[in-house]
Formats: sequence, structure tokens, C-alpha cells
Amino acid sequence: MKFDPATRIQTLKQFGEFGGVNPSITDSSTFTFLEANTMEDTFHGEAEGCFLYSRHWNPSNKYLCDALSAMEGTESAWVTGSGMAAITTAILEICNSGDHIISSMTTYGGTFAFLKNYLPKFNIEVTFVDITDLDAVKQAIKSNTKLVYTESVTNPLLQVSDIPELSRITREHDLQLVVDNTFTPMIISPAQLGADIVVYSMTKFINGKNDCVAGAICASNDFINAMIDVNNGTAMLLGPVLDPLRSSSILKNLHTLHIRMKQHSSNALFLARKFKGLGLKVKYPGLDEHPEHELLKRQMNQGYGYGGLIAIDLDSAEIANTFMEKMELEDVGYLAVSLGYFKTLFSCSGKSTSSEVPEEFQQKMGLSEGLVRFSVGLDNDIEYSFERIKKCLNEMNLIDEEKLQQI
Repeated sequence: MKFDPATRIQTLKQFGEFGGVNPSITDSSTFTFLEANTMEDTFHGEAEGCFLYSRHWNPSNKYLCDALSAMEGTESAWVTGSGMAAITTAILEICNSGDHIISSMTTYGGTFAFLKNYLPKFNIEVTFVDITDLDAVKQAIKSNTKLVYTESVTNPLLQVSDIPELSRITREHDLQLVVDNTFTPMIISPAQLGADIVVYSMTKFINGKNDCVAGAICASNDFINAMIDVNNGTAMLLGPVLDPLRSSSILKNLHTLHIRMKQHSSNALFLARKFKGLGLKVKYPGLDEHPEHELLKRQMNQGYGYGGLIAIDLDSAEIANTFMEKMELEDVGYLAVSLGYFKTLFSCSGKSTSSEVPEEFQQKMGLSEGLVRFSVGLDNDIEYSFERIKKCLNEMNLIDEEKLQQI
């Protein structure tokens, strides 16, 4: 039977404390025990089903974690106060001083900054590679390498990682494969393709409303339990836990994720094809000419589309900024960072979400200063949206009259 993340969530039965169709929100930071011995056992991780303190576990967070682990097909999950908290906690749980990490060079700017600028203070070395070059990944492995880090579809250049092959490489060398799946929830299920740990910024598509900041780590029982161990677990000691009220809100939104991803993907594919027809330099893994189009098709769960992110290259930041300002005035969407919102969001990546990446690295990875990243919204009439975008392009003489007549 094929793996279907939406069906796995659909079949969960999670009732409220008094039979409510939504699980009750546990608005407590600490929990009572009827017997002192049970409290002691809970501190040692030996009391199944008991809650100690919300920095460790909270029933509301547990409901969301159960749904996330069902969606990913992992044994367990744990939720954090941000996507960066999920990324940094997972990495620091694996790595110690003197260790080495291999990472995709093309990755979210905050992740890049953590790897390049922050980890050296702990004497943790990072080698950045083109993640689509598997030979480069193999050649970067050292005796002290502990993990390979990548994104399913990279930010912002939309490269597709070959997760099964990366998994084969990491398992051969006894390494951990950590995959950020923020761009492609439900579309790709990294754990089913061989990833050891899957991380998310739930701020984005999973929550879908840009009204909270949250993250998730999906992994084995052993990894999650080690991470929240009261004596030396990274999550327990650094304390990046998510507030239970937010967990409850995200859990409800998770049940509409499959519908939203299909609409995001459908709208993005429509725009990508139109942009291609206008002769724009467009990056979208759903287009046949995308270098990893066939790779994505082999890895994706059917029915959810190719994702809601598009990138177009307008060559210069000045042109990109003027174009985005015009689109905002034309009600196409908002000039804003982040993604996965119900309205279209656009930003110039090199000057915003990838601004932490030094210019020499941007040039090396092929990130143009004029790259505009679209997070395509849930527009009901995407043709109307395209007409507004086309008007902006035409006013700036970015497409010729002949192509305008054809589209």
C-alpha cells in the first residue's frame, strides 16, 4: 500500500478530555503526582504516560507530535518554538566539539548562518557542498563527520535533494541524514526515503496562517527520548519547547494541509508555465526542464503537486524590488519574507531570507541578486492573479509585445 500522509492523519483518533472533537488544551506548566515514587520514575524516564513538566512533555504538544509522526511515518516527534529551534536542537543533539558536518550550500539563510558562523565557537566544522553532486558529498566525508544536512527542495534555488542516494551514502559511513522538509510537507516524506531525522518550520505551510512561529523534529523514539532526557538532552536543557496553546492551533490546521498543498501546487504550476511562456528565467521543479524534475517525480507522494514555491531571475535587485513593489500595489500579494501563507508572498532572496549568505557563496551557488522567490497563495482565480503580474511585467518592459500576444 502506498504511503499517504493525509490518510495517516485522517485515521488518527484524538478526543478531548470530555469527549470534545478537538483535544483539550492542557494549560499547565507542571503536573501533579499521587505518589512520590511515580514522580521519581518520571524523572528517570521510567513512567509511561506520565507528564512531569511542560518543557519535557505536555499533553497538547503530544497530540500534535503524534499527528506529525503519523504524517511522516516516524516513531516519534517533538515540537519547538521555531523552525530554527528544531534545526539547531537536532544538530546539537548529534554533534559534539570536534565533529564535522556536511551541508547543502544552498539552504535557508538562518541555517547557513548557524552552520557557518555559530558552530565554530563549539569547534564544530562544516563543509558546504552542491547537494546535487553526490560525488562531492562522498568526497567531503571525514573520519569525524557525524551528519549530512540538506533540504528536500532547497531554499531559494529549488534544487531537489536525492534523499534515497544521500541515505545510502550516510548509512554506508554510519552518519545521520537530517532533512528539512519545510517546503514540501506531504509532497515528500523524507523518512520514507531514508532520512533519519526530518525537521520543519511549522510557521510555514504546516500551520499556513503566519500567525505563529513553530518547528518540529520527527525521528525515532530513541532520538527523541535522548533529546528530552532530563540529564543531558539538548531539548530539555536548552528549553526550545512550543507553547501548548499554539500546538492546539497548529494541530487543527494540520488537518487541512493536504487541501492547501494541492491548491498551492496547482497555482504555482499554472504561474510557472505562464512565466515560462513569457520568456522569463523561471525555476520550478514541476517544469519538465528543471534539472531534478524526474528526481522529484520519483520521490514525491502522488496527488499533492510539485509545491508552492517559484523563483524567477530578473538579473538585478533594483529591477526585482521595483517589480515586487508594483505587484503589491496591484494586489497580487505581499512583499514579505516567509512562505506557505494563504496569500502570495514574494521577496528578493539574496537581500532578505538568504542575506546571511556571503556574496561569494551566493555567487558560487548561482544565486542572482535579482532572484524573486514567490510563495504562491491559495488564490481561487489564479488567472486573475497572473493578469495582474503580467501587467506589472509589461509596465517595466520585461516582456516583449509578441510574447504578450501569445499568452
